[in-house]
Amino acid sequence: MTFVESKSERIRPKRFHGTAGVEDWRVVGEGACAYFRTGSFAVGARFVGAISEMPGAGGGHPDVDVRQDAVIVRLITITDDYYGLTERHVELARRISAVARTLGISADPSAVQTVQVTVDALEGPKVVAFWRALLGYQDRAHSGEDLIDPHRRGAPFYFQRMDAPRPQRNRVHVDVWVPYDQAEARIAAALAAGGRLVNDADAPSNWVLADPEEQRGLRRRGRLTRPDHRPRVNAG
Repeated sequence: MTFVESKSERIRPKRFHGTAGVEDWRVVGEGACAYFRTGSFAVGARFVGAISEMPGAGGGHPDVDVRQDAVIVRLITITDDYYGLTERHVELARRISAVARTLGISADPSAVQTVQVTVDALEGPKVVAFWRALLGYQDRAHSGEDLIDPHRRGAPFYFQRMDAPRPQRNRVHVDVWVPYDQAEARIAAALAAGGRLVNDADAPSNWVLADPEEQRGLRRRGRLTRPDHRPRVNAG
């Protein structure tokens, strides 16, 4: 049995975070992510090269985004019937963090986040088909209500069913996932910047906020989410 096969058990975010050795990582809407501050592109390139040479990684290498002074690493399983974390990702996260330490690279968990666009739709299948074609996206695990970028670059889209028209209400909003230990600070910052708290009935699962112009009839809202408490997004 290979390393990958022996670690294929699906896990939830709380189980991931409850495991020792993954302190650099945070589970957000798109899986377990870590933000490593490399300081330069050259160091980042060496870091990625070292990750690629890790023994036992097997198939399904992590998604890596190399920037001028940082490297973002994401761990997630994407198959026809699953979109989330497995036991394999726990050990992979530990190994990647160990590689970072050998190179003198530190992680910044506060810099991790995921953004999703949510669309309210009366005729879900038709609306999903339109956006699937326009964006070049594909269904997430045949859900029928979630679209993801097959190249894993753009924000995912979620289509929320409406039972009846809601005139003069915004039918598109932005979901923002942040690390569980950053949520309250992010809410405070948004309120200090002129936002308004619309609904916190589901806190600490999620909060709904409106930007300053909503008071003038321009309805734009955002929802900030802690993924450890949100069952719909199967990120583990």
